[in-house]
Amino acid sequence: MSAAAVVREALALLRRHAGRVYALSLAVTLVNTVPDVLRQLLVYRDPSVGHALLVDVVGFTTGLLAQLWLTGALTGLPGDGRLRPGGALGRGTATALRAVRTLPAAVLAGVVLGGAVSALLTVPASVAALGLERVVGPLDAPPAAAFTVATVSDVVASWATLPFLAVVLVLTAGSSRSFAGKGRS
Repeated sequence: MSAAAVVREALALLRRHAGRVYALSLAVTLVNTVPDVLRQLLVYRDPSVGHALLVDVVGFTTGLLAQLWLTGALTGLPGDGRLRPGGALGRGTATALRAVRTLPAAVLAGVVLGGAVSALLTVPASVAALGLERVVGPLDAPPAAAFTVATVSDVVASWATLPFLAVVLVLTAGSSRSFAGKGRS
């Protein structure tokens, strides 16, 4: 299966199961927002680039955990359409690793396309609210309203894009099983 075929199939699968998938994505995103906001508050008045980078590492890690959990929860989507929240983090991690080994081009396409949509949803709102210097560098105590706008844009971007990459990973990892004649799970 080509990367383009995986992307097309992922979009079709998301359309068919949009309600349940995006409801679960909203729950995952809101849970991830708590540490996301807390990490920003830790450096709210700290102009240090080093601390800002550390906060970004923490944010990347919590975002990755959210992505892997959602991926694991969506592994049943192509087969029986079921959501599987139990054991999702382990299943999602295994699925992501299998997908990267199976068809790295499809995974890269999912990351790039999801990242582009995320940037379109986040960057303009964040730059308008915070200013370019605070988006690129440390926050340096932005006004609460500006911080809220940037946070809400991040929530919307995560909610909208986490499912896409999750389904790309699930489909890509499943393609190795279908090549082996075992069908999809």
